[in-house]
Amino acid sequence: MYFNEQSVVFYNGKFIKAKEATANVYSQSLHYGNGVFEGIRAYNTENGAKVFKSLEHYKRLKLGAEVMNIQFDYSEEELTKITYELLKRNGLKDAYIRPLITTGADMSLLTSSETNFIIQCWEWGKYMGDKLLRVKTSSFQRPNPNSCFVETKVTGHYVNSILSTNEAKKEGYDEALLLDMNGNVAECSGANVFMQKDGKLFTPPRGHIMAGITRATVIELCKEEGISIEEKHFTLEELKQADACFFTGTAAEVVGLESLDDYNFPLRWETSYGYQLMKLYKEEVLELRTKAKAV
Repeated sequence: MYFNEQSVVFYNGKFIKAKEATANVYSQSLHYGNGVFEGIRAYNTENGAKVFKSLEHYKRLKLGAEVMNIQFDYSEEELTKITYELLKRNGLKDAYIRPLITTGADMSLLTSSETNFIIQCWEWGKYMGDKLLRVKTSSFQRPNPNSCFVETKVTGHYVNSILSTNEAKKEGYDEALLLDMNGNVAECSGANVFMQKDGKLFTPPRGHIMAGITRATVIELCKEEGISIEEKHFTLEELKQADACFFTGTAAEVVGLESLDDYNFPLRWETSYGYQLMKLYKEEVLELRTKAKAV
C-alpha cells in the first residue's frame, strides 16, 4: 500500500529504494516511542506539484526534535528542497509525505545521541474519507500538556490515538472524540475540531490540543471570508447542542460529522460553514484562490 519495488525514500542523507531501508531493533524510538514525525501533503496544481505549507510543517518537526532533545540539523529550506526531489524521483504530484526522525540504540531513558532521518511519500486519499462521520466520545483523555509536549508529533503520543480509535471502531463508529483533563472538548484521534452554533464557529484554543496547521489555515480562511470564529473552550454538552461540526487535519483535510454518540447534528452539511470551508480549503491547496485573487 505504501511502497513498491520502485519506491524511493530519503534516508540518512541519501535517496535509496524503500525496500533497502532498515531499522535498528534496539532503537529507542521502537522501545520507548522517542521519535518525531510530520504529516504533509503535496497537491497537483496547474503549476505542478506543490507541497502545502512545507516550511510550517518542517518548523514543527524541528520543534519536536528540540523538545525531545534529538539532534537534528536540517533547515526548513533544505528539507523542502529534498521533499520536492523525492516527489520527482517517485513520479508523484499528489502525495502524502511522512518525515520521521528516530533515535538510536539506547536502553537508558536519556535521549540517544544517534539520530536517523527518513522521508517517505505515497499516494493517499482523504484519511477519513468523504462521507459524514459517526463519532463516539472516547473514554480516553487527550494527554495532559504538563505530562508531555502535546503540540508536537512525538511518536509515542499516538498510542493515545490508537487506543481511542480502536475503541470507537469496535463499537461501530467511524472516529473518536477526546476531552482534555478539564472535561472540555479537545480533538479527535488525529484531527482538530470545529463546531457551528447560531451562525458562528468555535474551536478549542491551543494549549491542550495539537497545534494543527490545517486548523490554522481554516481559521485564516474564516477571517478572509468574514466567517465569525472564536477560539474558546467548550464542553461535550455544548457540542451536543451545536448545529454542525467538522474535523480538520492534513491527512483528513476537512470532513463533516453526522453524529456524536446519540446526537445528530441538525444542520444540513451542504448549508454549513464546514462544507463551505471544505471547498475553500481545496481551492487553497490547489492554489486556485491565489489565481482568483490575481484575476
